[in-house]
Amino acid sequence: MNIYKRGQVYWCKFSIDNKLYQYSCKTKEKEIAKEIASAIYADTIRNRFNLPVKYTIEYTFKEIFEEYIKNQTVSNGTKEVRINASKHFLKFFENKSIKSITQTDLEKYQLIRKVEILNQPKNKTKREQDISFRLVNIEIATLYNLFNFCIKKGYIDKNPAIGIKKLNELSRLKTLSDQDINKLIAGATNKLTRDLITFLIYSGCRKGEALNLKWDDVDLQNDVIAIKGTKTKYDRYVPISKPLKELLTAIEKNQNCLYVFNNSGAKIGNFRKSFMTACKNAGLKDLRIHDLRHVFASKMVMNGTSLYITGELLGHRTTQMTKRYSHLVPDTLKKAVDDVWEKKK
Repeated sequence: MNIYKRGQVYWCKFSIDNKLYQYSCKTKEKEIAKEIASAIYADTIRNRFNLPVKYTIEYTFKEIFEEYIKNQTVSNGTKEVRINASKHFLKFFENKSIKSITQTDLEKYQLIRKVEILNQPKNKTKREQDISFRLVNIEIATLYNLFNFCIKKGYIDKNPAIGIKKLNELSRLKTLSDQDINKLIAGATNKLTRDLITFLIYSGCRKGEALNLKWDDVDLQNDVIAIKGTKTKYDRYVPISKPLKELLTAIEKNQNCLYVFNNSGAKIGNFRKSFMTACKNAGLKDLRIHDLRHVFASKMVMNGTSLYITGELLGHRTTQMTKRYSHLVPDTLKKAVDDVWEKKK
């Protein structure tokens, strides 16, 4: 049993059957904390063997969420997304006991958020199928992740977010003309941002894949990039096109840094602010970093590349993901049909 202070109050930490448990004793007094810790330990043992529980400490949703955020090991961008998502659900669950939250509570929250979005001025005249509920889906996904964290910590036994269905999420398939691409690249106020924007457009990589790219994974002799540790957990290989090779060749290799894109040898966590500045200077509104991946895909498809090959280049694990671009190839599809039936004449 380990008693330690975190912030203003004492916490206890112990393990049972190689499973680690951590609990707040909710007191500033060390001696009282020891007694509470002993009671928590005893109750944990009772729970382990399905014996009657005498003492149960109740943690509020807010307390657990604060601990969850502190223990995040994800990128700063992902952490920011989860904190932003909490602005809505914290108000709803703030003082509830973490153990008392049920799937019904989450479904009620999802419905309330759905109605809020439906009633936004910009959505009042639209049909429901024309409105995106992407933000609500992000909030539910964050809650799902939070409850998994609670299970690992021993706070709860079951994730109440399991089985919550996603709401309608409209595909965001932005594309840019060659002129707009040039404007965006020229709009960057520093070379690093210009290089990153150029790389994402010509490679189709995700932002995280670009920021984590190491020189060891770039083969300029055979014109291929190995993308490792991807979102889908599968490695893939991206061919290096002529403009991509010119970019990578022009980037001065920093001997003190393993990463291709770095700031004076330091690994980059995000470049959202400088990207937004480039968008503003280029006169492009409502553009996100991830949209550059869609620009790459759109260019491939509109140039006659098959959906299958485009999906392989993007690292899609299912064809459903790539089918979003099928509306961009009516001429290509028509030509495929014509080529078959012209031979029959």
